[in-house]
Amino acid sequence: MFNLNENNHNENNQFFLSNSPTDMRVGVNAMCGKVRQAGHEPTNGRVYVFVGKTRKVMKLLHWERGGYVMYYKRLETGRLSPRLFPSCQQVGFRQIRWDELVLFIEGISPGARRRKRFQVGENSGEDNIKKQEKSASKVWLTR
Repeated sequence: MFNLNENNHNENNQFFLSNSPTDMRVGVNAMCGKVRQAGHEPTNGRVYVFVGKTRKVMKLLHWERGGYVMYYKRLETGRLSPRLFPSCQQVGFRQIRWDELVLFIEGISPGARRRKRFQVGENSGEDNIKKQEKSASKVWLTR
C-alpha cells in the first residue's frame, strides 16, 4: 500500500501539484477528470495533489494495483503557502519533490525562514539584560 512515510515511500513516485485551486467537495471521479483534462492519465502511478481555494484542505490521488487511494489533509489552524498556485492560474500540474510535499502536508512553507525560539524585548540597562538572560535560560530548562 502507498504510504506517505519517509522510510516507506517509493523513490520512483512522482508528485504533481495542481496549478489552480480545486473544489474539495468533489470525489475520485471528478479528480480523475481534472487529471485527464490536463493531459495526464490518473492510472499511471503518479500522485496528483489538489489544494482547495481556502488553502486549508489538501487531497492526494494515487492509483494502486487494486484501485484509487485518496488522502485527505485538513489543517486545523493556519493555511498552506500562497505560493502553491502560480499567478497565472493556468490549468495543469507541475512536478514537486517529495520533501516539498511533506512540508506542504505539515503546513510549512518551504520558503519560510526559521523563527527564533525566544525574542528578547527592548529594555535599557545591563541589569535588565542580565535578568532577561537568566529568565530565558530558566524557561529553556523547564521546557
